[in-house]
Amino acid sequence: MKQEAWILKLDTVPYQQALELQKKLVELRSRDAIPDTLILLEHPPVFTVTREATRRNLLASPQSLEKKGISVHQTNRGGDITYHGPGQLVGYPIISLKDRGKDLHRYIRSIEEMIILVLKEYGISGYRDSINAGVWVEGDKIAAIGIAVKASWTTMHGFSFNICPDLSHYSFIVPCGIVGRGVTSLAKILGKAVSRQEVEGQLVHYFEELFDVTCIEISLEELQNEKCKVKNEE
Repeated sequence: MKQEAWILKLDTVPYQQALELQKKLVELRSRDAIPDTLILLEHPPVFTVTREATRRNLLASPQSLEKKGISVHQTNRGGDITYHGPGQLVGYPIISLKDRGKDLHRYIRSIEEMIILVLKEYGISGYRDSINAGVWVEGDKIAAIGIAVKASWTTMHGFSFNICPDLSHYSFIVPCGIVGRGVTSLAKILGKAVSRQEVEGQLVHYFEELFDVTCIEISLEELQNEKCKVKNEE
């Protein structure tokens, strides 16, 4: 029998707020108080950097970013500078790798495969890069991956999948620190709009398939009640 996993679908959530939510869920998952959980959401425009050195790949002045309404946030995931914004589906899997062989490489490959299979549903051939994590289409990146794994072998951070973001925002950075490569989106490739809900449905299907789980959708309110229940049982 497949294990149960939770899916938490949110609207637009500020980056810091989503980070705090992840930290709380990682703590609960590390104690087996909740099952594996996939958070799906969008962020307001934000560039995230992982180390002070990655700020060299931020090409715009603070004044220019302010005019565009783009913030900058330092975070603790792997990788280099990246962009999040409306029209981009962001996924944060909170998964215990303790029973999955503690295999980080396999985990990243599974995330990539999930997005590659979604692209195939639209007749698009996505592929991996042998050096850089993520998913590419004809030389342009369509999905970025940056993760962190805690001492408990519980994952946080995750992936961003470009459905229809404002691609001009990428001109303010060297995306993922990779020179000479572009970025693209599902809408740009197809030449038409694609709904987030449609992509989410495909993504959840392949998440279930690749991680061998059965997904149960849970609301933020239900999650808060579950967290309170766990706290009261301690």
